[in-house]
Amino acid sequence: MTRNPATDEPNPDMAAQMAAQEANEPAPLESGLEAQLGQVEAERNDLKDKLLRTLADMENLRRRTEREIADAKAYAVTSFARDLLGSADNLRRALESLPETARTEGEAALKALVEGVELTERELLKTLERHGVRRIDPHGEKFDPHLHQAMFEAPDAGIAKGLVSKVVQTGYKIGERVLRPALVGVSAGAPKAPSAEAGDTNTGH
Repeated sequence: MTRNPATDEPNPDMAAQMAAQEANEPAPLESGLEAQLGQVEAERNDLKDKLLRTLADMENLRRRTEREIADAKAYAVTSFARDLLGSADNLRRALESLPETARTEGEAALKALVEGVELTERELLKTLERHGVRRIDPHGEKFDPHLHQAMFEAPDAGIAKGLVSKVVQTGYKIGERVLRPALVGVSAGAPKAPSAEAGDTNTGH
């Protein structure tokens, strides 16, 4: 308690003034700064999170755009290439329709015609390959429903079960997509041998 220096007795007026001053003092500066600092940090974290999300979205957009551009370049000729497949098929049918003797023993004019058709077919296939179109000729390969379309299944002693035993029509791919599946026959394995009982019946025993 404040005392009067002259009498060393309590001074009630001075004590009252000091109490009034303490009551009117503002809140400590430290608490106000901490509150402001916490608000600034929260805003900074929010902006940082938004920035990271925006950067991630932009990166995904860039990758998607690059992929779409690459696909557009790779598959731009899809319709045109599909229209050319009929021409390639017709050239192959023309060559296969000729007997082997006509190719080896025929007249010079016929041999020249065959060579011209073969050359045209090779050039057409090379042109298709330059544009990413490749043949699917799966004879002897395992049947793949993503690349092949089974036309029939039949026993075949010369090839294992589940393998392509005959290619009815070659297929084509463009890039990683199937332009036309190969039409194939699938081996059912070697034919089953007649049973012993069936043999006895046929011989009359």
